[in-house]
Amino acid sequence: MIGMNRGFLNNMMRFLLLRDQPLMIKLTIYSALLVIFPMMMVGMISYRETSRTLENEAKQYSWQIIDQVKNYVEDYFRGFEISTLKIVNHPDTVTFLKLKTLEEVNDANIVPDVRGVLKNSAYSQSDVINITLILDRIQTINSAVQAGVSTVWGIEEEYWYDHIPVTGRPKVYSRVVQMNGKEEPVISVVKRIANPQTLQPFGMLVIDVNYKRLHDVARKVKLGEAGQGFLFILDERGYIVYHPDMSLIGKKADTGIIQAIGSEKSGSFVTEADGSRTLQTFSRSESLQWQVVTSIPYEALMRSSREHIGGMIFGTTAIFMAIALVLSVTLAASLVRPIRKLYQNMRRVENGDFKWRLPVETADEIGKLSNGFNTMVDRLSQLLEEVYFSKLRETEMHLRQKETELKMLQAQINPHFLYNSLDTIRGMALEHDMEEIGSMAAALARLLRYNVKDTGVNVTVQEEVDIVKIYLRIQQFRFEERLEYEFDVPDWALRQQITKFTLQPIVENCIVHGMERNAGITRIRISVRPLADDWFEVLVTDNGPGIPPETLEQLRRRLDEDKPSEESHIGMMNVQHRIRHVCGEPYGLKITSMEGEGTEVRIMLPYHPQ
Repeated sequence: MIGMNRGFLNNMMRFLLLRDQPLMIKLTIYSALLVIFPMMMVGMISYRETSRTLENEAKQYSWQIIDQVKNYVEDYFRGFEISTLKIVNHPDTVTFLKLKTLEEVNDANIVPDVRGVLKNSAYSQSDVINITLILDRIQTINSAVQAGVSTVWGIEEEYWYDHIPVTGRPKVYSRVVQMNGKEEPVISVVKRIANPQTLQPFGMLVIDVNYKRLHDVARKVKLGEAGQGFLFILDERGYIVYHPDMSLIGKKADTGIIQAIGSEKSGSFVTEADGSRTLQTFSRSESLQWQVVTSIPYEALMRSSREHIGGMIFGTTAIFMAIALVLSVTLAASLVRPIRKLYQNMRRVENGDFKWRLPVETADEIGKLSNGFNTMVDRLSQLLEEVYFSKLRETEMHLRQKETELKMLQAQINPHFLYNSLDTIRGMALEHDMEEIGSMAAALARLLRYNVKDTGVNVTVQEEVDIVKIYLRIQQFRFEERLEYEFDVPDWALRQQITKFTLQPIVENCIVHGMERNAGITRIRISVRPLADDWFEVLVTDNGPGIPPETLEQLRRRLDEDKPSEESHIGMMNVQHRIRHVCGEPYGLKITSMEGEGTEVRIMLPYHPQ
């Protein structure tokens, strides 16, 4: 156990100290580490402190912005609080509020006067959309010019309706109302009206204000670099009162934000969504009980820190690393250069080159080593030269003897010996579970037997198809997935007569002239179809590169001449000659081809009913 631990420690020390690495790499790495590591540590500490400072400055700036916005918003809605007092204390309004039934309201004919009070108050402030005075279950009056227009429909269903204080202190909420056939967000200043006699709430005053003023304030707020941050406002129940995205107004804020704010008066926190972080800073308005929140993407906040400080760290590190590399290379060059030359000459000696000698430039240990290497190479060169020439003569005589034996053996080979040899190879392959080799040997043996077997001039289509299948199977061992083939031969055609060795040369042309020039998959299809009562044709098609028009015209002309080719007895011309010699003039080959699309060979033969 102690020996294993000691061995592990030795291997770790060897790895950490780079004992197996070249000297140049060691010096370069150590020099670079001595510079880069301290610089990286200083850079990381500087970057962290700068980021923290930037974050604190962003918080302070956000709080300043929030305080300004709070003061403006509080003053803005304080003006509406004064307006509510003026409306409620107006003599016409007081008279209206004292009425107890709808009949009394109609008899007093006070509604037009109260509507005038509401209109005058609305006209005095351009951002007021509508002012509505509600006397519970008696009468509702608003300042809208259009008859029947109301912004308080369904107000009883609002989430805040039951929480309006009965003390008469106004509250402010965000709502979405129907105006001119479309939804529009508004801010509603709501005041409960109590019966002066019973002090029980029996009415409500609602002032609906548009978002023009808040938009104006928000547009002036620039948060983060390039103004990517924004400001939004939440009420005391976490509903959004203002947001740059108007579709979010009146909706519940994100649960994480509400929980992070809690009951705190002010503070900041960081949220994370979809891999991006955001700095949220908030402060509560005591008069409105609203939370004014600023949201700044951390990416925008820290961009300057990354770009400036990160660029400085990278530039400084790169400069010092370059200096360290230059010094380390210069320092190591005098040591490494002679050792490298020695190594290069040793490689030449390993490869049998004994011409090179090391220049001895110094008298130190490396110089003595170089001198000893030169002496060793001289001795080895002499010895190997003697051994080499004697071995060369012996090998040359042995090769001549083998060549003579091989020629004698080749002269003794005959077809039957080839059949037996292929069968033996097949048996040995199957014995060793090499089915592909066995299949190929069996296919080649059958192909050779068919070639030399004397079966007459004609054979059945079945025999020709079987031989072509064997040939294609052999070729597929060579081309693998690049070769695909298909047979479509009906049963009646298998019994028809065809000239021996007609299909195989044509299929071979598909591979030689088509597949070997085609980098993709070559597809060969062999099919048979009837033409007339005494005709049928065999079609051999491929998707090869096709035949150029000039070459195709020459080939057709040579086929029409019906002369056997002198190049090979199984060539295209010889197939045409044998078919016409056996079957007659009308029969034979027809070729069609399009460059880039493929070639089709039609073999027309006489049909013999069975």
